Parts: sequence; structure tokens; C-alpha cells
Amino acid sequence: MAYTPFGAEGIIIRVEADIRRGIPGVDITGLAQGAVREARDRVRAAFRNSGYVFPQERILINLAPAGVRKEGAALDLPIAVAVMAAAGLVPNPEGLMMLGELELSGTLRPVRGVLAAVAAGIRAGISDFIVPKENASQAAILADGHYAGADTLKEAIEALITRAQTGSFAPQSRPDPEANVVPIQDFSEVRGQARYKRALEIAAAGGHNLLVFGPPGAGKTMLARRMSGIMAPLLPWEAVEVTSLYSLAEQAGQVSFITHPPFRSPHHSASVEGILGGGKNVRPGEISLSHFGTLFLDEAPEFRAHVLQSLREPLEDGVITISRAEGPVRLPADFQLLLAANTCPCGRLGMHRLGDEPLSDTVLTCFCSPEEIHRYWRKFGAALLDRVELRIAVQSPEITLCTTGEGESSETIACRVLRAVQVQRDRYQNSGIRRNARMPASLIDRYCKLKAESEKALHSASSKLGLSGRAFHGILRVARTIADLEGSDTLLPVHIMEALDYRRQGDDPYDILE
Repeated sequence: MAYTPFGAEGIIIRVEADIRRGIPGVDITGLAQGAVREARDRVRAAFRNSGYVFPQERILINLAPAGVRKEGAALDLPIAVAVMAAAGLVPNPEGLMMLGELELSGTLRPVRGVLAAVAAGIRAGISDFIVPKENASQAAILADGHYAGADTLKEAIEALITRAQTGSFAPQSRPDPEANVVPIQDFSEVRGQARYKRALEIAAAGGHNLLVFGPPGAGKTMLARRMSGIMAPLLPWEAVEVTSLYSLAEQAGQVSFITHPPFRSPHHSASVEGILGGGKNVRPGEISLSHFGTLFLDEAPEFRAHVLQSLREPLEDGVITISRAEGPVRLPADFQLLLAANTCPCGRLGMHRLGDEPLSDTVLTCFCSPEEIHRYWRKFGAALLDRVELRIAVQSPEITLCTTGEGESSETIACRVLRAVQVQRDRYQNSGIRRNARMPASLIDRYCKLKAESEKALHSASSKLGLSGRAFHGILRVARTIADLEGSDTLLPVHIMEALDYRRQGDDPYDILE
């Protein structure tokens, strides 16, 4: 058995070989593309250089199912073993999945998607796996004791023979998967911006989307990059799912076992395919690599408008579906969006200047016309902004410079976030919901019950602000997260008012001047 990537789950490939009399040669059927067609020459040379005799007969290799396009060099090893089995040189590799690219010398090169392949194999009832040694740490995550890492074709054949004789692979040292390391950037290093820090805490606890805007140098990016330090660690099944996506996206080799929510920050020149995924051989894009984590778009209005608008459906559905001739490809994309923007194209709107003594509060001149500011903000679009529950206007950096004292550490904030996350895990157990941000409308009445005065204030604000149904529910979800952080089972008026306050900003860049 072999594996070819296709979406998040991929397809199990059965490699069959038939040897018959005729002019020596190798034919490969089953929509073999590019590197797969070239495998015949690599396999022939690897045979010879590994000390094996390649059959001098007509060989037919079939890759089933035949209607699925096969790409990549990971089929080299299973093709070589299938030829050997057909020639009677090795036992039949039934119930075994093999992956690996062969060099002409017979050395096995690492391939991408090993963890995803092992997960797909286990779901299909495959019990054992042979992979390149550099990919062994990925196989060890799920196939504990039922895998073998090989450096060469000869080692792979020896592992296959040992399995046939003893029923299992020879004992080998289990490589511990290297866990991803979160950079140490602490919230306590940033003075001031208490409101922004609070919004990041709420976003981390409930999985909510956030927009922060203000003049350059106000600390928008600096604080956003510290959000990883307060996120709750992934559950084991979440870590496997995220690492599988990274193993599909990487070219080859070892992928760190991802135990912490990923934080992705693509450049504003990124294409739609780079953000959403796709390409000739569909690979996960930034939204899938942000699965169960955060996608941070710094200088968000500098992204192409159609790139920003393409985020709307994945934000709502938690999945991206890419249409291809072979069929739709679905990739998970349960991410939260963090946007940072200046208040205007020149960046001076709302920016203050330091005077001599005392500190002056002089507003610097903005060179942008109202039309330019409108065009700058129009890239977001009302539909995308409607999906952003938290909006924060930060002030010019001089106000931050006046703030003294050290703030809370990331560790302290992370403890509160973890408690709130655990409350949500218990609340939504076995429902497929991870955070309050994904709470369906059908459960809002159950978990967001309001007292009479809170309901009256919310409906009054909804009418005044002209909130949509999505925005109305978004406020309740944020209020539910605030209550979870406070350890409250019921939504109090103060929770509703704080959630409303975060929603009120962001529709007008001139909020920064108020």
C-alpha cells in the first residue's frame, strides 16, 4: 500500500505488479504523473546498486484506484517492493504501507505527508508502516511500535522480511517527535495598551476575530505577536490534526510535533492560493496552516481586496473547499483572524508629536483626503468586518511612553485563558465545538441567557448601531467568553456592556480621534 496527498486526508493507493514474458520494460498505469512515471528508472538503478537483480521481463505496475491522479516520488519504495514481491524475492507486503523516494544509490529520501499518510492508513485498517528514517518521528506519533524507519532500500527489505518471519518489526529506538517551541515574548515587556491586551486575552480565550487600528509605532504588531504566549495548548487530537497539515505542506523531512496553536503572519503580497491553498497539487494555504490557531494579517489594507474577501466563507465554515476536476478538495481552516491596520494610508491620522517640555498633545497633519481614507478602509468590506467581533483603536505611542510600571506577565494571562478554555471544553464536550466563537445560533439561547436589563440594553444598542443578526450573536458570544474569564455562569450586564464596547469601534477610522 502507498499514499498520495489529496486534500487533508489523501488517498490510499494499492500498488500491484505483474511480470510476464516479453520485451524487457516497465509500464505504469493508473494516471501516473511526472515523478511517478520516472520511478521506473530510479527503481531499476536502485535495484542494481543495492545488490538485487532487476527482472529482465515485461513488468506492469498498476496504481489503484486508476481514476485518481498520482503525483510525487513517495511511490518509489512501494513500486520497488511490489516488483520484488511479484518476482518472488520478498514476502507479500499485505497490510503494510510504505513511503519513500529512492535515489539511484538505493538510499531513501524523506517525503512529505507521512503523518497524514499514517493517519489515513490507520483509518483504513493498515497495521504497519515502513518510512524513510528522517520521517520516522512523524510515524511514531500514531504508529507506536508498528513502524520501521529505513535509510536504504536494503534496510526496508530487511524490515519487511523480519515482519513476515516474526509478525512485527525489529525493536528500534523510538524517536521522540520534536515539539514546536513558542518564542518567549512576554506581555509584561509592553507598557500601557491595557485595553488592547484585554481584547487579546478575550480573543485567545474564545477564538474571536479581532481588528486593531491606530497610528504606526503604537504597538499593534508588537502585542499581536505576543498572543501565542497566552494561547491554551492543543489537545492531543488537535496537535495531530495540525501537524498532519504541516506534514502535507512541507516539502519533505522532519516536521516538529505542533503542540501549541500555530501563529501565521503572511506578507501582504501573498496570493489567493497562498492564503487559501491550492495549486496544481493542492496544498494547505495559510488559513489551513493556522488551523486551531491565529492568522495575523499585519498592514491588512495592503493585502489585495479579493484576498481579504476570500476569507469570509472559511471564517464562517471553518473549512475551505477547493474545486478541482478530480473532485472538491476540503481542507480544515478553523482559525481566528487578527487584523492590524493604520488609520489612513499615510499613517498620520491620530498620530501625536512629542514637544519639548511638557509633553505636547499636538496632532500631526494627515495628508490623506477623505476619499483616500475611504478607499483604504473599503478593502475590508462590510461583510468581512461584520465577522470581526472585537475592534480596538489604539492611541499614539506618546501616551504609552507616559505609562509607568510593569503589566501582567503572559504566564498570568495564560492561566486565566486556560481556565476559560477548559470551561468551554466541558461545556461543548462531544459536540464538535471548540470555542465560544463557533457556538451555533441554536445554542445561544441555552448558554447566553440574559437578565431583563441586559436584554433591554442589548436590543437598544442593536437598534442604535444597526447591528446585523451575525453581529448581535457575535456580541453574545464575546460576552459569554468574558463571563467565562470571570468565572461567571450567567451573563451579567457588565459583560454585555464590555462586549458592546468592543463592537462599537472599527466602523469609522476617526474613532482614534475621539
